[in-house]
Amino acid sequence: MEMSCLWTRRLLLGANSVLLVKHPTAIAFSSFSVTRSILPPPPPPPLISLFSSSRRSLSTTTSACSPPLHPHSDNGNDAVNAAAAIPLESHKMLLKGMSYTELEKWVQSYGFRPGQAMMLWKRLYGSGIWAHHVDELQGLNKDFVKMLGEHAKFKALSLENILTASDGTRKILFRLDDGLVIETVVIPCDRGRTTVCVSSQVGCAMNCQFCFTGRMGLKRHLSTAEIVEQAVFAQRLLTNEVGPFTNVVFMGMGEPLQNIDSVIKAADIMVHDQGLHFSPRKVTVSTSGLVPQLKRFLHESNCALAVSLNATTDEVRNWIMPINRKYDLGMLLQTLREELVLKNSYKVLFEYVMLEGVNDSVDDAYRLIDLVQGIPCKINLIQFNPHCGSLFRPTSTEKMIEFRNILAEAKCLVFMRYSKGDDQMAACGQLGKPGAIPTPLIRVPEQFKLAVNV
Repeated sequence: MEMSCLWTRRLLLGANSVLLVKHPTAIAFSSFSVTRSILPPPPPPPLISLFSSSRRSLSTTTSACSPPLHPHSDNGNDAVNAAAAIPLESHKMLLKGMSYTELEKWVQSYGFRPGQAMMLWKRLYGSGIWAHHVDELQGLNKDFVKMLGEHAKFKALSLENILTASDGTRKILFRLDDGLVIETVVIPCDRGRTTVCVSSQVGCAMNCQFCFTGRMGLKRHLSTAEIVEQAVFAQRLLTNEVGPFTNVVFMGMGEPLQNIDSVIKAADIMVHDQGLHFSPRKVTVSTSGLVPQLKRFLHESNCALAVSLNATTDEVRNWIMPINRKYDLGMLLQTLREELVLKNSYKVLFEYVMLEGVNDSVDDAYRLIDLVQGIPCKINLIQFNPHCGSLFRPTSTEKMIEFRNILAEAKCLVFMRYSKGDDQMAACGQLGKPGAIPTPLIRVPEQFKLAVNV
């Protein structure tokens, strides 16, 4: 240690420029000494530096692409020139990526009152404004609006197209900043209910054999802002035509629980009582059965859970839903039994897409009754929606009714869900656009080759 200190003092006397790179301790010591003895004292920090800890905590919750809150550099001309080459828009904070608590801290970091954050929040998500631009923030403090114009970004998506099906279902195509396209579906209902179906990923990695989106493979996760903006933008576009939105389902492109951080945060924003104000029981997150993430979701969120079951044996589910090879039916259903004991008045929704000759037999109906014993649940029987390249055929309406009646006689709470939007590829399992080389199909088990015409 004594030798190191002597060597460091010699460095300070004149060898800095040659030898500093050889000793990290000497670098730190000599740099500090030179600064103290030669350079003038630094100017007092600006007010914003008082909130640096808030900025650091916020940066951990935004996406990896999010810029720092205050882009600047004091590391020399090279850093300044590099920063100048970055478009100003890329430095702006994407507001819809923040929870209310984060937004409040961010607003305070610029010296404004927390009340301004609430007023901004209501203009982003409430009061029928759904602001997309700083010019739509009437009634806010002028200095606050000016700051937002300089440092905030309001939109995470841009509108590509809206397709309208014969039954009134709308499929909205949104383009992301990186050029990828996602799809969001708005489903009006005669009973006064309007549901928006949002995507959580671009594509999907699960490769469920009956799902068109699975043929894309996974391109990337969506950020919190990109998920929330689908519900906001859709309301802005269509509320006047279809009426108020009442339900949100995470059943668009992707496996929501594979992107669990963004999904839980987006769902929390959607149910905030001063914002979009959806009931937690009207926001449903669907999963193909990722058991660890499913447990986390039930612990951290009050929103509803839907599980895509779609088979009554591991043999069939291993084929049509490959995730079952990792988390089989026994593990999945036992986890639900254990976890739902801890949640009062909570029912999981089982989704069951009916495939002719594959999972729609009378034996399947009785096996399904046994599988769900002890699990507070509802069961949705869903009509399969054909798509290009699909091997499967939809079960007939008559057979669906027979299947439903067997479940109902066993006191199961069961509903039938028919296709909506299928003439515009907007129905369940039809979203997305596979590339030139789609994900390969899994080999059909011998006993089902006749059912799928192989």
